[in-house]
Amino acid sequence: MKRAIKVTLVIFAVLLVIVLAAIFYYLGITGGEKLDPEKLTLNTSCVRLFDGNGNEIETGGTRNAVSLHDLPKALPNAFVSVEDKSFYKHNGFDYKRIVKAAMKNVATFSFREGASTISQQLVKNTHLSGEKTINRKLKEFKLTRALERRYSKEEIMELYLNSIYFGHSAFGVNEAAHFYFGKRAEELTPAECAMLAALVKSPNRYSPFKNADKCLARRNLVLKLMNEQNYLSETEYRDAVNSSLPESPAPRAKNAYLARVYEELDELFPDLQASGDLRVYTFYDPDLQAELDKTQTESDACILVRDNDSHSIKALHATAGTPERLPASVIKPLLVYAPAFEENMISPLTPVLDKKTDFGGYSPDDYKGASGGYVSVRQAVAKSLNIPAVRILNELGVERGAKYLKKMKLEIPEEDYSLALALGGMKNGFTLPALADGYATFANGGNFAASRAVSRVEDGRGRTLFRFTPLPTRIFSEDTSYLMNDVLQTAVKSGTAKTLSSLPFPICGKTGTGGTDAGNTDAYTISYTRRETVAVWLGNRDNSPIKTTGGGFPANLALRVYKYLYRNGSAPEPFEPCDSIVSVEYDIEEYETNHRILLADPLTPVYAKGSELFRKSALPEASCERFSRPTIEKPLIFVQNNAVSIELCQTKYYEYIIKRENRGKITTIYSGKYQKNICDNSVRGGESYRYIVVPVYNGTEGTPVELPLVYVPVSGELPDDWWE
Repeated sequence: MKRAIKVTLVIFAVLLVIVLAAIFYYLGITGGEKLDPEKLTLNTSCVRLFDGNGNEIETGGTRNAVSLHDLPKALPNAFVSVEDKSFYKHNGFDYKRIVKAAMKNVATFSFREGASTISQQLVKNTHLSGEKTINRKLKEFKLTRALERRYSKEEIMELYLNSIYFGHSAFGVNEAAHFYFGKRAEELTPAECAMLAALVKSPNRYSPFKNADKCLARRNLVLKLMNEQNYLSETEYRDAVNSSLPESPAPRAKNAYLARVYEELDELFPDLQASGDLRVYTFYDPDLQAELDKTQTESDACILVRDNDSHSIKALHATAGTPERLPASVIKPLLVYAPAFEENMISPLTPVLDKKTDFGGYSPDDYKGASGGYVSVRQAVAKSLNIPAVRILNELGVERGAKYLKKMKLEIPEEDYSLALALGGMKNGFTLPALADGYATFANGGNFAASRAVSRVEDGRGRTLFRFTPLPTRIFSEDTSYLMNDVLQTAVKSGTAKTLSSLPFPICGKTGTGGTDAGNTDAYTISYTRRETVAVWLGNRDNSPIKTTGGGFPANLALRVYKYLYRNGSAPEPFEPCDSIVSVEYDIEEYETNHRILLADPLTPVYAKGSELFRKSALPEASCERFSRPTIEKPLIFVQNNAVSIELCQTKYYEYIIKRENRGKITTIYSGKYQKNICDNSVRGGESYRYIVVPVYNGTEGTPVELPLVYVPVSGELPDDWWE
């Protein structure tokens, strides 16, 4: 008996020590924690942003808080239904949910299941870090108790709704209502209230603009819970479930660059507000941003400047965000020409027939109609001709071209595979930042890396949570990129991007214009120097017509940006030379007449040869010998009026020697420059003659051409075939 008492006392003492230790531990951990009403009422964001120079650019602040009494009842009811159905009954903690969550976590050996109440979430979002530790939970417990003692449930709900993060840089229900629906929070419908409540679990995952299907499913789940908990009648529930989601964000004055920063943060930290205090360092150039923001257009516009070396976005102006739009002709270098260069299918000189053709039911035309003749690849790119691009893609293969795009994170679904892709014909299209990344690949010698606005992220203690370390991937060889750069410089010097030709440094550019029978809907100018890529898009979110082409206003906007970037006489570095690219001389007449690329003869005069760039791995093999070994087609010969006439083929470079053979005697009857007809009047009737024509260039005799034997009849004699 005494032993049992001793054992009991020992156990009691141990338990007492554990309890006291726990109490002292709790007091030690939470001793310095106090509820700060200012953090709740001022709705201070936990995210602090810094520009490329380390200066703070946004720290949160008041975010247009709204009173709970002014909000539709469906809004708090939606959050209670899905986040904390016992909110109005508990004192800050739902112990049943805590036990269930703990049991599930133990069973699954994870800590995914949570049981935080709205009160706990408010404390966590405004006072604590995002660490999942016992210490943080103890602090959360103390602060939640203080919150419940100090504020009523209605006040807690109001504070919560005004502080919660809804993704896309929208803090609080008022900002969220404006961003997602273009209205005040007081005007939200039950379906819209349910969608906002659906977002908070993971704003990035459930965004209607990124994952519409997931957003719709979760919104309808919230509506179902509201119906089951008697917050919505059957009729209200059915009407709400049949409501559509927003398709695009409403216009807002917020800096587009900062919106981009928050989009990246949403991806990096899906539970952004639960991540605690964050110090976000960006590549933001406030002066350049201010220059872009001076832009005034009649349509929506997007302009960005990308640093090619660091793969960073320095400034971004956008009146309608960065939506996916059909890329029009700016897709041609990425999908068609660079892949065809890489596959050694074409060179800048390759002749391509610019004649309207039916490609299995698809018959594209050029902007100003097909020329019907041959053009070089360089000309086709510079003039943004459509038929040559489709013809080359037909030879390359759509699937092969699309593989190159996919490597640059420009993915096209297989159901869109068709030759119309060469002209930007697809279902959804690409964002301007994604297209700019593709073009920057050429500036970086064929290496691709997606750009970012966020440089690094630190927590409140200065620990680095993320650092942007681009890992470029080889997409094209250096020589392919060099050729593409050179061809796109021609587009600036004499093609559709010639608005940029006044700039005193090497610049590559491509324009694109897309539209319908009603008019143009998209206009692009994407250009780059060795240092920066400047991309411009004009259009309207509703696809209504615009009054410009890619070579018009967008090119002028790009020109203005370059003048600002390289003001005060500065200039970007030239593009690096490429050892595997050589300049080759070719025969102009053979190219223009027979559409063949032949190496120029060593004796070819300057005026008869051109030069073009080629990869060493794809040099022309055949040479033209028209000057070192002059050759001609067989001239015509006939007898007329007792004389022999020889009609020479027209070759402007040659002189001619014509010899006559008769009765074993050879006589030179002509030596000199080209004449269309050479007439030999010194022949005699009744005799047969044979003539030899020798082309001569610069004293070098070429291959003799022997003409058919001719007979000169005696005067009055009928020819042998007179009766025919």
